Amino acid sequence: MIRRVGYVIVLLFLVVSCKSKKRTVAHQPKPVVETTTHRNPNRDLPKDGPKESELYPLPANPGRFVRFPIADTQEYIETFAEMAQYEMRAFGIPASITLAQGILESGSGKGELTRKTNNHFGIKCHTGWDGEFDFHDDDAKGECFRKYNHPMYSFRDHSIFLSSRSRYAFLFNYRRDDYKKWAYGLRQAGYATDRKYPQKLIALIERYNLDQYDEKVVRGGLDTVRAPKEYEVFTHVVAQGETLYAISRKYTISVEELKRLNNLSNNTISIGQVLNVRKEKTK
Repeated sequence: MIRRVGYVIVLLFLVVSCKSKKRTVAHQPKPVVETTTHRNPNRDLPKDGPKESELYPLPANPGRFVRFPIADTQEYIETFAEMAQYEMRAFGIPASITLAQGILESGSGKGELTRKTNNHFGIKCHTGWDGEFDFHDDDAKGECFRKYNHPMYSFRDHSIFLSSRSRYAFLFNYRRDDYKKWAYGLRQAGYATDRKYPQKLIALIERYNLDQYDEKVVRGGLDTVRAPKEYEVFTHVVAQGETLYAISRKYTISVEELKRLNNLSNNTISIGQVLNVRKEKTK
């Protein structure tokens, strides 16, 4: 009897021990390694597309991630409208569509994905992407999105992405300034899963009068390709007695732009407050 009880005790010990081991064994997640390749999207230009010399010149790759502070939708439009027009002239995508997609997909440059990737169009990695990337929860958890050092690389990649994939080919049969057909066509081609995507694009275009940029291209008003503006971004700590007007004069920036950069609803500032300031870089 004693021997039998001892056998049961040993058996129970082995079972408990096995369960304990199973609990402590865990699968370690694989580390995420980002490539250090700084990819120039121009290398993917379609064979029958524009030559690189004919395109709006991209800023030199800074070799590091550049944060691009955008205060609101109007500033977003002012910052990227010219490039959107030149992309329209070279690739045939309405500037109004490019801007509306950028505003919607990036939250006017302030969305979480855009702030960490400079990806203004929500373009995922897809097969063959060998540039930098990051993960973000979208239609599914932890999806892979393309990452760019400068936001204008995202705009060029958007043009190449649409013009080089067969499922979007029918869009280029539409008139270049028919933004409504383009909006519905993008949804039809599967660019977005949101059923209201076309209506959202059209609403943005009409609210901000973005089709004016299409008209300028169609009328042939773009003769000279100008280099994109580059800005130096820095901060200023408010000292005693300083006003927004005084600070604006100091850095040659308007009061309204200072307010936009810092999300200020009025001209009230306080001692020690840190303000974002930017000015155009001199050549």
